[in-house]
Amino acid sequence: MARMSAFQRLVTKYQRDVDFLIIYIEEAHPSDGWVTTDSPYSIPQHRSLEDRVSAAEVLQQGAPSCSLVLDTMANSSSSAYGAYFERLYVVQNGTIMYQGGRGPDGYQVSELRTWLERYDAHRAEPRVAG
Repeated sequence: MARMSAFQRLVTKYQRDVDFLIIYIEEAHPSDGWVTTDSPYSIPQHRSLEDRVSAAEVLQQGAPSCSLVLDTMANSSSSAYGAYFERLYVVQNGTIMYQGGRGPDGYQVSELRTWLERYDAHRAEPRVAG
């Protein structure tokens, strides 16, 4: 829950300048699979797209200011971006500008915050005509 809170604070700070998108992939710790004791939710493994939609609706309640889309049941986005099971990216004009580490240990909202602060500061620098 602390991660989402840090992420929500980041969204609140930058939502005017940045489009945030959550891609909901397969459940990392389904209640009928590899269970973890620190999960705030009890979500079974997705066996259909309808299952994934239902689980995403629960997630959306915790991140209401972010757009949320679902990965395919073949998990093509997760595979393409190596997201097993959490990862942060900044994509600008089709180019990956920032790629965070793989979660859970490499998922560092503070790194993304630092990147956004540097980017914001760079955008604010006066441009000198040449």
